Amino acid sequence: MKVLIVEDEAPAFRRLEKILLEIDPNIEIVEVLDSVEETVKWMKNHQKPDLALMDIQISDGISFQIFDQIDVSCPVIFTTAFDEYLLKAFKVNSIDYLLKPIKKEDLKHALDKYKNLQASFSGNGLDMSALLSQINLTETKYKSRFLVKQGDKMLAIRSEDIVCFQSKHGIVHINTKNEKTYLSDFTLDELSNQLDPQCFFRANRQFIVQADYITTVHKHFKGKLLVELVHFSDEQVLVSSEKATSLKQWLDQ
Repeated sequence: MKVLIVEDEAPAFRRLEKILLEIDPNIEIVEVLDSVEETVKWMKNHQKPDLALMDIQISDGISFQIFDQIDVSCPVIFTTAFDEYLLKAFKVNSIDYLLKPIKKEDLKHALDKYKNLQASFSGNGLDMSALLSQINLTETKYKSRFLVKQGDKMLAIRSEDIVCFQSKHGIVHINTKNEKTYLSDFTLDELSNQLDPQCFFRANRQFIVQADYITTVHKHFKGKLLVELVHFSDEQVLVSSEKATSLKQWLDQ
């Protein structure tokens, strides 16, 4: 299997290379690129790889910009330190979306998924373009309601009515637009995979916020951003300088 890696951090590339060869010593890494510009140029002038592993945030932008400039004709496994690009990843050639630091079992699962898809389509006499068509038609379903307890009753809270999720002392609170608070059985990490990333953003270790309830974003100390939410004023919601660009891109989509 010929694999192209798009990654701008040397330690992350070395980790990927090590894990890939542990999983399958026959894998050939055809090139390692670190920018949108380099990747577009390389793909225009080389035979397509069997598979690409792409970090989302690279040296001169985000890897989705590659798809805006050239027809990427191979499946892609995205790698990232953030989870807010999940939906966008599955609108292109993504067969999986792995959060850093990459775990060997997660990468093996993604490679197995690729091989199974390839075998399934090859068995039907179809080529990789048909596989990509199938990948790009995949729709991810996100939770539209959350069942919560209120005394001896159970209530169904609509996702669209949730202003934010807040973690306090290991317990996640659901804050709604009618200024009610309920307890959730899920952690913020679990919620990040269940919520529509077009609507919800993981602001920090304590908060996941919904776009519809963001009223203002203020510049804050040392490149951080302060997010103001309607119907919620209990605590400040701060976004780190590292995630500030991602928040602005998310709000501007």
